[in-house]
Amino acid sequence: MPSTTKGQQHTRQIAITFDDGPSPFTLEILDLLDQYQAKASFFCIGSQILCYPEIAKKIVEKGHVIANHSMNHPNQMGFLSSRKVRIEIEVANRAIETTTGKRALLYRPPFGVSNPHIAKALQDCNLKSIGWNIRSLDTLNLDEHQIFARIKKRLSPGSIVLLHDTSEKTVHVVKSLLIELKANKIEAVNLEDLLNQKAYEN
Repeated sequence: MPSTTKGQQHTRQIAITFDDGPSPFTLEILDLLDQYQAKASFFCIGSQILCYPEIAKKIVEKGHVIANHSMNHPNQMGFLSSRKVRIEIEVANRAIETTTGKRALLYRPPFGVSNPHIAKALQDCNLKSIGWNIRSLDTLNLDEHQIFARIKKRLSPGSIVLLHDTSEKTVHVVKSLLIELKANKIEAVNLEDLLNQKAYEN
């Protein structure tokens, strides 16, 4: 099952997506999104949801999408059996549902890894894999200006931007990005709207 990596290109909309949260930095990002009337999608790690359940709830309360990014973000994701991948997905979905009341239908594999085992697990769990077409590299040793310049250069209608809500540096990048979008009359929407894809079962 291939990942969706881009939305409709005839619309002046993009999706900002975040991996690896929630974390305390997620709160700062949520405030910025409010300020600029933007929506985003958060691919959350189940263990992080258990650490920060109130932040996970706030993501949903503010109208953003919460999605599955596995339970433990295993480094060896690409080498796990279908059964072990399925367990990672199912336990994370349970954490999302118990915390927010939402049963997630969207998934992003750790490191963006895809293989037949992961595809089978996704099919068994009835989840859709969502990729990206702009990788910000915000977890690497680049400063916020380099990261923002990288995103800006690649921005086009339908883009799905990959960021991580895990650092102050990314918070600053998000602010610059939201200012840029507003100046160019581009709307940041959640994946449900960009892809016309249901984010939840219920």
